[in-house]
Amino acid sequence: MVNKKARGKRGKTRSKLKNKAGKASVNQILKPFVDGTKIQVNIRSDMHGGMPAAIYHGSFGIVKGKQGSTYKVSVKKGNLENTLIVHGIHLKEQGGKTK
Repeated sequence: MVNKKARGKRGKTRSKLKNKAGKASVNQILKPFVDGTKIQVNIRSDMHGGMPAAIYHGSFGIVKGKQGSTYKVSVKKGNLENTLIVHGIHLKEQGGKTK
């Protein structure tokens, strides 16, 4: 019989989601983002709230708005444009603004 190993949300992400940045400061957690800001999705594995799926790690996108304490981020994967709901700790500003 074939081995059907269960793979959850964090399956096969041992090296991808290693915490290399150390502890998050309060300023990093509460950093505000303005609508239209270009960002990169950088998942911090020690902060589980508002964490996107691992396939979006390293993706670039644009902040579309705020939903509670998280942000709506538009990310393109292939030809599809996906909307992620991500906490600000998993976002890194890339500079510049879009219209």
